[in-house]
Amino acid sequence: MAEVLVYVDHVDGAVRKPTLELLTLARRVGEPVAVALGNGAADTAATLAEHGAVKVLTHEAAEYADYLVVPKVDALQAAVAAVSPAAVLVPSSAEGKEIAARLALRLGSGIITDAVDLEAGDEGPVATQSVFAAAFTTKSRVSKGTPVITVKPNSAAVEPAPAAGAVEALSVSFSAQATGTKVTARTPRESTGRPELTEAAIVVSGGRGVNGAENFAIIEALADSLGAAVGASRAAVDAGWYPHTNQVGQTGKSVSPQLYIASGISGAIQHRAGMQTSKTIVAINKDAEAPIFDLVDYGVVGDLFDVVPQLTEEVKTRKG
Repeated sequence: MAEVLVYVDHVDGAVRKPTLELLTLARRVGEPVAVALGNGAADTAATLAEHGAVKVLTHEAAEYADYLVVPKVDALQAAVAAVSPAAVLVPSSAEGKEIAARLALRLGSGIITDAVDLEAGDEGPVATQSVFAAAFTTKSRVSKGTPVITVKPNSAAVEPAPAAGAVEALSVSFSAQATGTKVTARTPRESTGRPELTEAAIVVSGGRGVNGAENFAIIEALADSLGAAVGASRAAVDAGWYPHTNQVGQTGKSVSPQLYIASGISGAIQHRAGMQTSKTIVAINKDAEAPIFDLVDYGVVGDLFDVVPQLTEEVKTRKG
């Protein structure tokens, strides 16, 4: 069976959930070979082996932290040369998509971004995408070179599948471009205690109907009762009610959680493009004709200031 490279997204050896999802998908089309780079790379091996990695290629160097993107592209190019994989899978983060695009260009290969599913095909892996603001679903495959595919978080369930996970050192020679863009400073992001928006299993979002920054407290209360991330529509962000980093939509972040709760959001195409692949969608809006109701699994026609606090209390009661 052909090997499939999986780029490992980790923080000092702690593997992030999207990588474990990639390992699940990689097993459908071949044998997963993980590529872990930077500080703590070797510490990822146990987790990766537990989730199906037959091998873990590691390389630690200061360049991965000190410079942007290119050193990681150099390493993945070296891994492709060493393994000759059937495909390369990368998480669909902003950085992941830049890495994938640069790698595909170097390999002279095709690229598929924001896949939501992956399956084996007679002529290579077949990726499912949600396209044109999630109005259509397509199936595509790369017809030239080694397929480079980025996959949205929450596209697959994490499934443990113990494998050998043999650790091998990857030989990497950095290109002249690797040191072209240096990181000059880092500022830790203030933690809210909530999950990362793009990786969360549950997302609670507020829109224009929240009617003010101070009212987002009721959205946050519901999110906290569910252990969810908080999102916002473009209208809410543009009004200054919530940070741009939490915007869900075509010009914000794309999310695909198990449960998406939209409160006071009309359902403009810009917003729908960022959340329409959610597994279950619930909308709360006092306008029964709001476009959001066209795509929901469950809709509540009512004032969010009445409905959301009641829902929060019911969740707390059931959990308690």
